Amino acid sequence: MALASMLAAVGGLPARAQETDTRPYLLERIGEAAIVQYYADGFEALSLREKTLIWHLSRAALAGRDIFYDQRYEHNLEMREVIEEILTHPDGVDAGTLEAIHTYTKLFWLNTGPFNNLTARRFVMQVTPGAFAGAVTAAAAAAGASFPTRDGETVDGLIERMTPLFLDPDVDPIVTNKTPGPGEDLLRSSANNLYKDVSVADLEGFEEHYPLTSRLVKVDGELVEEVYRVGGRYSDEISEIIRHLEAAIPFASDAMAEALRANIAYYRTGAPADQRAYDIAWVADRESSVDTINGFTEVYMDARGAKGAWEALVFYVNPEKTGAIRTLAANAQWFEDRMPWDPRYRKERVTGITANAIDVVIEMGDSGPITPIGINLPNDQTVRERYGSKSVSLSNINEAYDQSQPADYRREFSWSAEEAERSQRWGGLAGEMTTNMHEVIGHASGQLAERLGGSAQPDLKEQYSALEEARADLVGLYFLPDPKLVELGILPADAQEEIVRTEYEGYTRNALLQLRRVRDGSQIEEDHMRNRQMIVHWLMANTSAIERRTRDGKTYYVMVDWRTFRDGVRRLLVEVQRIKSEGDYDAARALFEQHGIRFDPALRDEVVARVEAVGLPSYSGFVQPTLDAVRDASGAIADVRISYPRDFTAQMLEYSGKRLQ
Repeated sequence: MALASMLAAVGGLPARAQETDTRPYLLERIGEAAIVQYYADGFEALSLREKTLIWHLSRAALAGRDIFYDQRYEHNLEMREVIEEILTHPDGVDAGTLEAIHTYTKLFWLNTGPFNNLTARRFVMQVTPGAFAGAVTAAAAAAGASFPTRDGETVDGLIERMTPLFLDPDVDPIVTNKTPGPGEDLLRSSANNLYKDVSVADLEGFEEHYPLTSRLVKVDGELVEEVYRVGGRYSDEISEIIRHLEAAIPFASDAMAEALRANIAYYRTGAPADQRAYDIAWVADRESSVDTINGFTEVYMDARGAKGAWEALVFYVNPEKTGAIRTLAANAQWFEDRMPWDPRYRKERVTGITANAIDVVIEMGDSGPITPIGINLPNDQTVRERYGSKSVSLSNINEAYDQSQPADYRREFSWSAEEAERSQRWGGLAGEMTTNMHEVIGHASGQLAERLGGSAQPDLKEQYSALEEARADLVGLYFLPDPKLVELGILPADAQEEIVRTEYEGYTRNALLQLRRVRDGSQIEEDHMRNRQMIVHWLMANTSAIERRTRDGKTYYVMVDWRTFRDGVRRLLVEVQRIKSEGDYDAARALFEQHGIRFDPALRDEVVARVEAVGLPSYSGFVQPTLDAVRDASGAIADVRISYPRDFTAQMLEYSGKRLQ
C-alpha cells in the first residue's frame, strides 16, 4: 500500500490501484508461457463519441490480423486453419491427441505461428505423425469442416504436405536469423515471408522503391517488389482496414481525422512519400484523447532491419498516469543538452515530443497477443528531427504484467533480503520511470552525421535495432539518478537513491532472468534481449559495478556500487551514440558479438530450473477486452460496452470467425 500510494502521488499508478485488486489476471499457464487478462479501466467513462471512435478503430485493427500472420511465415494461415478446424470439429479425435493439439494451438496463437516470439526458433506439436493424421481425418469427416486443400488435393495429400510443418523442427527452423552460421545467408536462413528466394547478395545494386512496405521476390532471376497496398499484396485486408478507418473519421478530432486520411492515402499507395506524410500528420495530432497505430511499422522481424511488420493498436489516454511522462517530454531539451556524448551528436532543438500514459483496448499483429510496454514513433529519423515524435507507456499492460507475476521470483534471484524488499517496494516505479525515459528521452535524442542522410539503418544493417534499443535503455539508466527528476516532481527526494539502486539491481538480475526465454541453443536473436545482455556483460567486463557470485549452487549477478554502475553506463552510452551517429557497423557488430549474443547453456539450464520452481513464465500473452456496439432503432451506435472474456481459446477462435462446439 505504501508503494501504491507513492506511485499514485508521482503519477505511477491510477487511483483505483490503491485498492486491493482481486480481479483475475493470470488465466492459465501453457508450458513456459502465461496467458493474462488485461483491463481497460476508464473506458466506461469515455464519451459516446470516443467509444464509437474506438469501436471503428478496433474493427480496423481486426481487419488486418491475417497480414501479420502471412508476413511471419508463408504457411501460417493454412496451418492455423488446420488446427482450428480440428479444435472446432473434435468428434472422433483421440482425447489425448486433441489436448496436445489444443496446447500447440495456444502457443501458435500466442506467437503468431510456430516460432517462439523471443527465441525466433520453431516449436513443434507433441504428437506422432499417425496421431496427427488421425485427428485431421476425423475432423475432416465432420459436418461443416473445411480444410485448406489446394486444387485437386485430397485430405490425405494435405496431411502429407503439412505434417512436416507441424512436427519437424528442422523444417524452416528459425524465423529471423541475424547471426547465421558459416556459409549461411541472413535472408535465406530466415523463414519469415518478407523475402522469397532472395539472398543478401541479390540486393547489391538493387534500388528498393518501397523499402518498408513490400515483399521482395525473385521472378525469372529478377527482383520484384510486391507492394502492400490497394491493388497489391494484401489488397483485400487493406481495403477492409480503409473501410473502417473511413467510418472512424466522423468521430475523430480534426487533427486525428487528418491523420486518418493520410493513413488511408498511404495504404492506397504504399509509397514512402505517403508514409512520411502520414507520419507527419500523426505526430501533429497532439491533443486527441483516443489514438491508433495501424500500419507497417517495426523492422525487428527482418534480419536486415528494413521491412515493416504490420501492427495495430487502439488506445486512449490515462489522465491519472500521464503527468510524469508529459513532464519528461516538456523537458526533453534539458536532457538533450546534458547528454554525455560528443556535443556534435546533440540536437540543438528537440522538436515536438508528445508523451502519454495510455490504456490499450486492442492490439493486433506485431503488437499482440504478445505486446510491448512502451512505444516511440515514428521511426523515420528525419521526421523526428523536424516534426517530433510520440511516446506512450502502456499503463494497463504494465499493470497486468505486475499483477500476474509470482512474488517469489524476486527472492529467488536477489542476493539479499534487502534487495528483494527494495524490488517489491520500488520495482514498479523504477521500471516505469526507466521505460518512460527510454521512450521519451532515449529514442528521441541524438543526431547523425550528415553523411548518413538521416538514417543509420543502412550502415548498421542487422545490428541497428539492438543498438538503438541499447542506446535508449542507457539514456534511461543514466538519467535516473539525476536530481532533475526530483526537481521536476517525478521522483521523491527522500527515495531517489533507493529507486536508483532498485532499478540497477533489477536490470542486472534481468541478464540472468531473460536466459529462461531461450530454452534451446546458446544464442540470442531478439534485439531487446541482445541489448540488455550486452549492457550488463559490458559493465561486468569493464567496471567493478557488478559481481558474479554463487551460493548453495546458485548463480547471482549482484550490483554492488550504483555510482560505478552509472559511470559505466555513461562510458558505454558515449560509445553507443558514436557508433549510431557515425554508422560504425564493425564496432556495433563487435560490441554485440562480444557481450550480447552468446551465453553458457549450463547457466541457462540453472536459471530455467529456478524459475520453474517459483512459477515464473518466460513470456506472457494477453486476452484482450471485447467491445460490443449497442445500436438504436436506426442502426446508429448508441453505446459501446466493454467486457473481459478471460478465455484465450474462445477469443482467438472468435477472431477467426469460429467457435468451439
